[in-house]
Parts: sequence; C-alpha cells; structure tokens
Amino acid sequence: MRIDRAALADLATGAAFLGSGGGGDPYYAMLLGEAELVRRGSFELVTLNALPDDALVVPCGWVGAPTVSVEKLPSGKEAMAGLLRLEAMLGRQIDAVMPIEIGGSNGLAPLVAAAELGVPVVDADGMGRAFPESQMAIFNIHGISACPSVVTAASGSLTVIETSDNVEHERLARALAIALGGIAHMVEYPLNGAQAKAYAVPGSISAAIAIGAAIRQARAASEDPFEALFAALWESGLYSHAGVLFDGKITDLERETRGGFSVGRIVIEAFDGRSHVEVDFQNENLLARRDGRIVAMVPDILTVMDRETADSITTERLKYGQRVKLVGAAAPAMLRTARALEFVGPSAFGYPEAYAPIEQLNGWST
Repeated sequence: MRIDRAALADLATGAAFLGSGGGGDPYYAMLLGEAELVRRGSFELVTLNALPDDALVVPCGWVGAPTVSVEKLPSGKEAMAGLLRLEAMLGRQIDAVMPIEIGGSNGLAPLVAAAELGVPVVDADGMGRAFPESQMAIFNIHGISACPSVVTAASGSLTVIETSDNVEHERLARALAIALGGIAHMVEYPLNGAQAKAYAVPGSISAAIAIGAAIRQARAASEDPFEALFAALWESGLYSHAGVLFDGKITDLERETRGGFSVGRIVIEAFDGRSHVEVDFQNENLLARRDGRIVAMVPDILTVMDRETADSITTERLKYGQRVKLVGAAAPAMLRTARALEFVGPSAFGYPEAYAPIEQLNGWST
C-alpha cells in the first residue's frame, strides 16, 4: 500500500481520534508529510507479515508535553538523526520503522524519516492508541527492552539512553525532554521482525486511514460523520465498540504543564444544564465520570470531538465554550488482558477503581 496525499490527510484525522486526546496535534506532522510527498512521492506501507524475522524494525515518536508542541516547532530533522545514530550503534541498517503509538502526531512521526532512509513504514504500532509514558508500550508489557534509545532535540543535540529498566528509561527520557524545552524525539524499542509480528498492534495505520476516510466521505455526502466513524472502528477489527458518551459544551477547564506532561480536567455540561461529565487527562484523556458515575476509563479511548464536524480536539487545544461530543471506543483486545492492565489500566494512573470495559459501563450491545 502507498500513502498518498489523500491517505495522509485521512491518517491525520484517524490518528487524532485514536490518540484519546493525546499524541500531539497532527497538523504540523501532516505539513511535513505533504512536503516530503512533493520531494519523493508516496510513502510505502507494509504489513507485519511482510517483514523477515531478522529485520531491524524501529519504533519512534515524540516525548513531552503536547502543550509545548503547539508553540515549539520541531526542525524536522530529529527523527532521522536518531535513527542514523541507532544504525551506527547497532552496526546495521534499519529495515523498517513504525510509530511507537498511533495517536495524534506520533501516528505520522515515522513517515518522513522512513522516506529519507528509503525504508517502509510498518502498518502497526506499539500502543493501539496513545499513552503518556513510554513503558506503556505493548513491547514493554512483553518484556522487550526500550534500549538502546536515542533522544534528539530541535537544536540538534542527541542523547543515547542505555538501561535495562524501562521505567527508568521513561524517567530519563522525560527529564531530557524537559531540559530540552519540553519536547523531544525518541527512537526506542528496537525490534527484530519476529518480535514485531508477535507483539505489535497490527493494522493500526490502515485502520486510522480508514477512520479518516469514513469521516471525510460522510461530510462530503452530508451524512452523519459520527455514525461513519463508528462503522469504520467496527470494521477495523481492532476497536469493537464505540459510541457517543456525552453531548454538550465545555464549561470548565483546568490544564497545566507539569513534570513533562499536560495534565488537567474538563467539565462538559449538557445544553439543558441537567447533566455533566468530567474528564481527567494526562496528555491523553484517562477517565470520564457522568454525574459522578464512571462511563469510561483507560485503556479504552476517550476523544473530545467537535459536535458538528467530528474533528478530534487534542487536550492542548481544548477551550472553554467549545461545543463537543465525548466519544468512547473500546481499546484493542491485547490492551485489555490482565497483564496489560497492570501497565495501562486505571491502577497505572493511580485510580483505585478496577477496570471495566466501556461497553459494560454504558450497556452497549455486544
């Protein structure tokens, strides 16, 4: 499959939704991708099954607070610099790259570097959505080391991280991102082809493209883009349930950049004033309570969307007075296992409540 300009725009739309509010706004990454399309043509996308078992596959993406990324633009050279350093360290060429997470800007992050390296992007990622911390990748859940890892900044500075502890790796990378102005690019979890096929979330890039295409086509046909979104999620085979959790207006917003994250909460009030929902976020939307009752929690996806256009609104772009729909979707099954929930479930974020699937909390049919 090739990713042309139309597919790139659809990927940006789909990745913004799958980010659960995080991963960074994909707009600037899309502009970089469009410029690369003019220079080199369409991007190559390959399936996991096309990878030889001994291939070197490298995930990459951005680390830091999305609020910073709105004002501090990258140079566009960070990913390539990190990948080239990793090649030098490992003494071999990279065969393919993939997003560490499909959400937001990070869903598009590997495209330009892959084109410059002359390698394909794998139709897969390491999270099936976006999560705020590196050790929440599916690869860590299966015991794969994040290192050697390379962190690069817009200034051109480059730092290699080597540790056997993936949580320590996250803390070091986060501290570096803060020191480098709040955001940096990271190459991490180098894999062989066999590991990628065994553990990566398959088909997530093509799923994001299909989601974006469904929304675009529904708008063009003056049809309901939300219904088109739900159908595309179901058809992807990764996201089995989805629906609107709330419809209203943002009446309260708390947001700050703290510890290398964008953290806060929003309140969405119904137009009749009789009900409201509160959403907590740490880069990504984590948990929603409607009138005090939990209606969705990590790892399931929670995305705030413009109620008219179905544009996804990342957490750094939330504003008082926006008229929105809060949309939820079931996370991929591999994120809902008992083992995975230790890393990406509510307890990983300090919530005392046990995980309950979004379809169970909302009485959606199975």
